[in-house]
Amino acid sequence: MSRQGDNGDTMGDCELCGATKVSLREHRVNKAMLAICPKCVDQMNLAPKQEAPGLARARRSPSVNVKPRSFRKNNIMNKTEKELADDFSRRIINARKERGWDQAQLGQRMAETINVIKSAESGKPPTDSVVKKFEMILGIELMVETTQDHQSMVGKGSSSRGMTIGDYLKDLR
Repeated sequence: MSRQGDNGDTMGDCELCGATKVSLREHRVNKAMLAICPKCVDQMNLAPKQEAPGLARARRSPSVNVKPRSFRKNNIMNKTEKELADDFSRRIINARKERGWDQAQLGQRMAETINVIKSAESGKPPTDSVVKKFEMILGIELMVETTQDHQSMVGKGSSSRGMTIGDYLKDLR
C-alpha cells in the first residue's frame, strides 16, 4: 500500500531494504525498477549522475558509418540452472563398473590421472571440464536441473521477515 507524499514521493515499503512507511522513489537497480527509500538511494549511490562531457559531445555530432550496438536479451526467468547431482560419485562408480573398467582404465579414456577418478568417486566434486568428460565417456548425466527452492529469513524470533533484495546485495559485498 502506498500513498502520495507532499513532494511527489509515494509512501510505502522500500523494496530494497524492507523499511516500512517511508517515502519512496522509483529507481533503476541493475535492470529492475524498484520503489526505494532515500537511505537506500544514498547507500547504493543511485542518485542521478551528470552526463559525461564526451558523451554529450558524441550525441551532438553523430559519426558517419556508426552501427548501433545490438545487445542479446537474456530472460533470466527462462534460464534453467543445473547443478551437480547429489549422488554423482555413485553414478560414476556404477557406470564405470557396468563397462568393466577399473579406475586406471577410465582415467586413460578420459585423459585424466587416476587420482582425479578416485577423488570424484570418493565424493569430491570435480571441475566442470572433468564432469563433461565423465558424462561423455560414461554416457551418464551428472548435471541435473535445480529443484531446490531456497528461502532465507532475516532477523530473530517471530518478527523475522523475508529476505529483501537489499539484504541479498549486502551479502554480495
